Amino acid sequence: MSAMTMPKENRTARLTLLIDPEKKAAFEKLCKAEDVTPSQKVRQFIREYVEQRLGEDWRERRTDKPE
Repeated sequence: MSAMTMPKENRTARLTLLIDPEKKAAFEKLCKAEDVTPSQKVRQFIREYVEQRLGEDWRERRTDKPE
């Protein structure tokens, strides 16, 4: 993984997407060069996007927290 290790997240939801096979192959090659899995990289992209849009404390501010 990278020099900065993120805390492990609850990974119980699945996201399925369609992508161009050539782009998928390029993405997998880039991930391999960074020594991360494609899933790790997608989770990183999503985490950064959510934090950029909602702030790093988005979990604490949620109103729909599970009990």
